[in-house]
Amino acid sequence: MDALSQLAPDLPRILTLHALIFARVGAMLMLLPGFSDDAVPGRIRLLVALALAAGMQGVLTAHMGVVIGAALAGNAALAHLLLVELLTGLMLGGIVRLMFLAVTIAGAIISLQVGLTTGLVQDPSAGGQVPQLARFISIAALLVCMSLGVHHLWIGALVQSYGVFPPGAMAPAADFAQLALKAASGAMALGLGLSAPLVIYGIVFNAALGLAARLAPQLQIFFIAQPLAIALGLALLAVTLGAALSGFAQAMAQWALALVG
Repeated sequence: MDALSQLAPDLPRILTLHALIFARVGAMLMLLPGFSDDAVPGRIRLLVALALAAGMQGVLTAHMGVVIGAALAGNAALAHLLLVELLTGLMLGGIVRLMFLAVTIAGAIISLQVGLTTGLVQDPSAGGQVPQLARFISIAALLVCMSLGVHHLWIGALVQSYGVFPPGAMAPAADFAQLALKAASGAMALGLGLSAPLVIYGIVFNAALGLAARLAPQLQIFFIAQPLAIALGLALLAVTLGAALSGFAQAMAQWALALVG
């Protein structure tokens, strides 16, 4: 009872601090790869965000001390601070989501080069249907990132964001737009780089196929080439996929370290 009586005067401050941290943490987790997948139940995602915000509360108390007095002053000030933190978390999570789309781009290019674009499955992270091979590669990339601890760097970037984007102060829209542009262009470049062996294979195979069609026009090249293209493409993918996923995880780690640098 004595502990509860001592805690009671500080209870509004503690709850307000937790709510402000949860606004940014929960908004970012809504967009982070893996954490935001529809396969994870909504209640589980909510509990993870609440627990993570509670765990970060002691670390971020110094950063939040500037705005906690303003938040306790009135409901309008608290609503304004919650909105700013929510938008900041959404923008940070959106940047990470743009970065992770590199593996979806690579999977789509690889599926096109192999010839497996007809079988489509729903991919919540891409916001629509993608080829089955692309979905497999994106899940494998997420598992590799999780196994190498890249998600810890995402959470670390979230903690460091309080030093770069102070609570209560809206980040400049121009800076976030430039950051999003760099993330989108970097994702395109990385996706093309990850699929480069299959792109070269597709060019060489189709050139050889065209030459064979010119030399032997009486042969039904399509019926011979389609199974061969799939078999050779999958064999090349099996050889290069490990290196591609490791390179993607390293790139994601570098981007996470540079996100709030």
